[in-house]
Amino acid sequence: MSFLNLSFKATHPLKILCVGAHSDDIEIGCGGTILRLREEYPDCTLAWVVFSGSEQRQNEARRAAELFAGSAIEEGPTFANFRDGFLPFMGSEVKDAFEKLKETSPDVIFTHSRQDAHQDHRLLAELTWNTFRNHTILEYEIPKYDGDLGQPNMYFSLRSEICERKIEHLMEAFPTQRVKRWFDPELFRSILRLRGMECNSPSGYAEAFYCRKLVL
Repeated sequence: MSFLNLSFKATHPLKILCVGAHSDDIEIGCGGTILRLREEYPDCTLAWVVFSGSEQRQNEARRAAELFAGSAIEEGPTFANFRDGFLPFMGSEVKDAFEKLKETSPDVIFTHSRQDAHQDHRLLAELTWNTFRNHTILEYEIPKYDGDLGQPNMYFSLRSEICERKIEHLMEAFPTQRVKRWFDPELFRSILRLRGMECNSPSGYAEAFYCRKLVL
């Protein structure tokens, strides 16, 4: 049973807000969980917001959103068009963009970790908490050269077929990223397997999150 069955009161379709700094962050961080939630809540709706990226990367994000969320996307993918790597230096403008997200009235929010070593990721995590004070917020993790993977405390067990679908979608949707040495199926599968081991997932695979406050 998903913890959302306990925390979400089914008076309306489950509303999910996904926040990412870059075009592939949401998909890497919580793509498998989104696929699982779409199965468990077939009438759920998603708002999908990306804060930076070139036109080419935005096109990739649109394709990824189609693959991961499909018709469940109610809003987006929306692009804030900030300069990659410079979000902390545009703080007031980014904050204004966040204030507009209140209109989505989400039940659960997926965002970056506040311990993420990337400055753009870290700022969006902080603003998520600053903007949404009475919501269930799950902070996802992004592998990177900084080596900042930590000790998450919330796990979503994923069937092996969902994991393979996530990896296939990532490789299909983001051709510009496939030239990078770290962007490959082996890395994504390894993290899923590691987190699956940590939570003793029946399938052996899971995605992990930081849940600092659970609203029931």
